[in-house]
Amino acid sequence: MSSPFPGMDPYLENSEFWSEVHHRLITAIAIALAPPLRPKYQVAIEKRTYFTSSEDTVLVGVPDATIYSQQSGTQQTFSTTTTLPLPLQVEVPMLEEVREGYLEIRENITKKVITVIEILSPKNKRSGEGRIAYEGKRRQILATSTNLVEIDLLRGLPQMPILKFSGTSDYRILVSRANKRPVSDLYAFNVKDQIPAFPLPLQEFDTEPILDLQSLLNQVYDQAGYDLRIDYSQPLAPPLSPEDASWANSVLHR
Repeated sequence: MSSPFPGMDPYLENSEFWSEVHHRLITAIAIALAPPLRPKYQVAIEKRTYFTSSEDTVLVGVPDATIYSQQSGTQQTFSTTTTLPLPLQVEVPMLEEVREGYLEIRENITKKVITVIEILSPKNKRSGEGRIAYEGKRRQILATSTNLVEIDLLRGLPQMPILKFSGTSDYRILVSRANKRPVSDLYAFNVKDQIPAFPLPLQEFDTEPILDLQSLLNQVYDQAGYDLRIDYSQPLAPPLSPEDASWANSVLHR
């Protein structure tokens, strides 16, 4: 069954579902692109790994040597007459290993990376280690002869920097061809819109296959059974504007 929304289902942005949506959509894109790209290109699912915490803190160092207490035959008795102050209960930051998937289109003969496809996650957009790691890779790609496709299906958190775009939109797809930079193609769309299809950049003079992201997201929604798992009576986070919320309510109660 398909989503009740015509484009991006904003309920899929919920943290309960997004990690799975991200994984499934990356896989669906790889499967869809493989046939039209053969035999010149291959589609590889790659991942980057970094460490972060809920507060994006730095790893607390562990001493080089640790002395463990050992029980001896003679036990010492300490005075317990002193009243000790009660400590506060706090938490220490725990490091979390983050693995994020993305796609690389490679030329089969040379193994050269021609195009990178990224689907942004909350950690990419939120300030901290995740955004630092992603922006570093983004700058690296934009300084090379590799094409970049950046798909942002998350309304919340600061968007990635783009110059000469003064408008606003809920979602964005950036298609940056290496041979045309700094000029790039931006597909800006909102929750009421269908996700636009776009040509996938390859090497100059190659036929560019059309990536129909809307169709693939619909497949992911149906295969994962999100119609049975999403409670559409719950409020959205982040919330929609009053106008869009009224529209969404009418969509859900057709």
